[in-house]
Amino acid sequence: MLEVRNLMVFFENALALNDFSMEVAKRELIGILGPNSAGKTTLMNAISGLLVDIRIKEMRRGGERISMYGSIDYEGKDITWTDPSERVKRGIVLCRERHPVFKESSVMENLKIAGYLMPRSHIKKTLEYGLELFPNLKRLRHKKAGFMSGGEQQMLAILMGIVANPKLFLLDEPLLGLSPMIQKMVMDTVLRLRSDLSLTILITEQFARPVLPVIDRGYVIENGILTVKGTGPELMENPEVKAAYLGS
Repeated sequence: MLEVRNLMVFFENALALNDFSMEVAKRELIGILGPNSAGKTTLMNAISGLLVDIRIKEMRRGGERISMYGSIDYEGKDITWTDPSERVKRGIVLCRERHPVFKESSVMENLKIAGYLMPRSHIKKTLEYGLELFPNLKRLRHKKAGFMSGGEQQMLAILMGIVANPKLFLLDEPLLGLSPMIQKMVMDTVLRLRSDLSLTILITEQFARPVLPVIDRGYVIENGILTVKGTGPELMENPEVKAAYLGS
């Protein structure tokens, strides 16, 4: 479904991703693990197309220059330089890090904004499913998002992504800043979304403990370089991964 080949990304002279390659099959749940500044968000922005948009805006302002090499194929077509809006139409949806919601708008207003390209029938059906999936949001549907907890905002951000009707759902550090109990709930939700909606899911995280037991395969990157890859069980038994991410 997705193939990233020899991707290299520079911000001015700083190398953010170095010759990174990966493959994602339909309905797989793939984890991208690594510490802060490893290149995880850069990878997600490249796949979603945000990097293309950021590059154009920076060039107009004469600011930071972004260079990208390599290729990204989605469903057999090269999308390396495709606009992010076109990628959303093709089913690539990104849920960005740090609970990206419209804080001055209510839960329902956020969800309607997320589904502005979708027919009303799809929005109604998805909201019924989503509010059953996250019953707390049903209770808070008229509350401004900025007054909700971090966990509630993350639930809303995930549901906003689902309203956009993804086929490839990109979750960038969805566990950041959440309690262990909420982290488990988010990962349980990710598994249910894949099962219920037949989604392909790519998740980046620095908190490996909740992620490794549920992913099909994973890639570990450090300083923009792929260091280890394997199935979830293989990574859990890898001594380097255990020492760096599982505290053992």
